[in-house]
Amino acid sequence: MTAPLGTTPAPLVLVADIGGTNTRMALARGRDLVAGSTTRFRNAEYSGLGEIVSQYLSRQDALPEKAAFALAGIIHGDQAEMTNLGWKADAREIARDNRIAHVHFLNDLQAQGYAVGGLPASHLRTIRHGQREGNTRLVIGLGTGVNAAPVFTTSAGQCVVPASESGHIHLPLRGQDDYNLADWLVARRGIASVEDVLAGAGLERLYSFHAEQTGVAGGKDAAAILAAMETGCTLAQSVGRHYVRLLGQTVASLALVTLPYAGIYLIGGVARAFTPWLDQFGFEAAFTDMGRMSALVQRFPVAMVEDDYAALAGCAAYLTSR
Repeated sequence: MTAPLGTTPAPLVLVADIGGTNTRMALARGRDLVAGSTTRFRNAEYSGLGEIVSQYLSRQDALPEKAAFALAGIIHGDQAEMTNLGWKADAREIARDNRIAHVHFLNDLQAQGYAVGGLPASHLRTIRHGQREGNTRLVIGLGTGVNAAPVFTTSAGQCVVPASESGHIHLPLRGQDDYNLADWLVARRGIASVEDVLAGAGLERLYSFHAEQTGVAGGKDAAAILAAMETGCTLAQSVGRHYVRLLGQTVASLALVTLPYAGIYLIGGVARAFTPWLDQFGFEAAFTDMGRMSALVQRFPVAMVEDDYAALAGCAAYLTSR
């Protein structure tokens, strides 16, 4: 988008979305990404975030004034630890090494939270309509890891997205299958957490649990499980149904913490892969089965984010408010 005549273009900034598998990096002006500037890096090919930043900027003709990076990990001020990568990063070090005035770290779900209020309808798929009102939203990510972030709006209209590590809360338990699964996970992981089942690797664990319970040898990776569901494999579809039920219960429980009347937004590769199965495998029934809170939960809209670059736009939006 070209700046109107007589106005000064917004300063150039650097934005990045660092997931467990890939990093996407782009330049932005204001809330808009610079056309053609987005580059994808496979994390396994690099030793750390600093190396990716330096390589990306070496290809650019201009130096950004500041940067915001969305990371799948734990943020402590200027320090970040990417849980599923084993990387550690220092914002001040990256700023110094690349001559950027300020580098900000955000949790990846925080970045998604800053993005969702501005996403066009074409980038969203409605899961359930609910009764949309107010400005409070909830973003839930299901991919290499699992996390969630509430999105609040102040009386002055400023977006506030607190960080969290919601993927590591206890898995909801209802019925003997869930208790057996929890015991199975504790024996192998030390805890039965939401991420241990609802992440990509978690789906693989859930399949292994069901296979062991039914006497089937061997496991499958997530892609193979999803493919087996498509072919009508009884075991794979049992796993899928269990996954969707636990997902619905988890989403509802997280929603009761923040009351997201403006909508719940699901993001990530695993979430999208399960989109065709949500109706068939009972997401609505699991989501709204909350006892005396069922009528309240039924009011919350749910949508799937289908924009791969939403976190980049969220980082840009975050920088415009700073």
